[in-house]
Amino acid sequence: MSAADPGLDPSGIGARLHPFHGGLRVRHHKKISCAEPVADVPLPGHFVIPLLQHGGETAMPCVEVGARVLRGQRIGCIERRFGAVVHAPTSGVVEAVENRPMTHPSGLAGPCIVLRADGRDEWAPLAPCPDWSTAEPDELIRRVGEAGIVGLGGAVFPTGHKAAGGREARVHTLILNGAECEPYISCDEMLMREAPARIVAGARILRRVLGAHRVIIAIEDVMGAVRVALERAIAEAGDETIGVVQVPQVYPEGGERQLIEVLTGLEVPSGGLPTDLGLLCQNVATAAAVADAVIEGKPLIERIVTVTGPGVERPRNLRARIGMPLGLLVVEAGGYRADAARLIVGGPLMGYAVPSDELPLVKACNCLLVLTADEIRPAQPEMPCINCGECARVCPARLLPQLLNRNIRAELWDEAESAGLGECIECGCCDIVCPSHIPLAAWFRHGKGQLRTRRQERERAEIARARHEAREARLAREKREKAERRERKKAALRDDAEKKRRIAEALERAAAKRAAKDETAS
Repeated sequence: MSAADPGLDPSGIGARLHPFHGGLRVRHHKKISCAEPVADVPLPGHFVIPLLQHGGETAMPCVEVGARVLRGQRIGCIERRFGAVVHAPTSGVVEAVENRPMTHPSGLAGPCIVLRADGRDEWAPLAPCPDWSTAEPDELIRRVGEAGIVGLGGAVFPTGHKAAGGREARVHTLILNGAECEPYISCDEMLMREAPARIVAGARILRRVLGAHRVIIAIEDVMGAVRVALERAIAEAGDETIGVVQVPQVYPEGGERQLIEVLTGLEVPSGGLPTDLGLLCQNVATAAAVADAVIEGKPLIERIVTVTGPGVERPRNLRARIGMPLGLLVVEAGGYRADAARLIVGGPLMGYAVPSDELPLVKACNCLLVLTADEIRPAQPEMPCINCGECARVCPARLLPQLLNRNIRAELWDEAESAGLGECIECGCCDIVCPSHIPLAAWFRHGKGQLRTRRQERERAEIARARHEAREARLAREKREKAERRERKKAALRDDAEKKRRIAEALERAAAKRAAKDETAS
């Protein structure tokens, strides 16, 4: 079904909720971090800003060591089409541009800008657009792109590119995802409680960009206070095209494809996008960042982070600048408890452990979870798969995890890809229910990495083949052109010899005539 297909009635989206396949009911542990309002983290003396904290290409540094930069100034630029620019989180002096460990599941190092703060926190000149309702959609997309906004739900796909694609596909409904399904994470809930007007403003801006007819803000069914706050902000904006829908609290209902299925009863086609159904999803925090970028001209240099878990003294939500050390957020949340054992970026199901809290905060980081040894599931000996089918029963992507596991372990990559490995959302439901303690999600991440590597190798091979063919064609063309030049030269020489012969014959005839004339005269 395409965006132009009238089979999906925008007015009926969310009017009736539908179940999605699989999923689990899990304890959410969110109240412990929602007791206090969001607080700002004091600025440190140094920031480390990775140049790759988004989907797409790595940004290139556009400042030199020793340069003074201002808060919100662009320090990382995109040379080609796809990616996101990077901005200075505060004013200060660039101390280095070098490889540093990045806050990423791979744990690899990458290019970063090291900034020494000067304490002034001085803004670069801003270009607000308060009258956005009359601005052209392309101008709004440009502003969103220049603000470096990415999906703040975790995917970090550049928002400007996603919005441009949605506009091209002529989507009819924008879905703002506020259904935080993973345990412990509550940053979006606190944002919706405290700044609903910003979210509604961002929704209206995105709707204008997309040309959409309707906006749905999806939240969990336990977020009664959030619904009241959002509906009040919608009423104050006087926008009847925006609605709030509460969805059941079943993990992972906040996944993009699962949320669409809950709201519409339809599945996004395998290998397709929500735009194929006339829909586009954005996170509520992304919408708020869009409002900041357009109305106030502010780039994305901070975000709300949930700092929580049994291993931290004072679980809460904090507003922190990009590039801050993670440990500073833990300190602002009261510090580690004596029995703290592990620091996880993200939630307990889809997050990843980091070796140090000196790593920098990045745009994708929505939660810091500190666990104690009691909460860490002890490593169980892995046993053979018994084909019980529990993993398939709970898989929200309708996959056969046991089959994928066998294919990956046997390095049958084509079979794994055909079995839908690329559709895995790495939610971890299969890990939870597996009686054999097989780390299925880890194997699937490994398999997807292998598929990416194979895809890159094929692309490199295709590029090499194209270069070889181009070289062979060039050599053949040069050889042909050389032969043609040689033939033309030979022809020219033949023509020149013929011309000389004719001239010589003419001269001989002329000489013979003169000789005959002289003889007659004598």
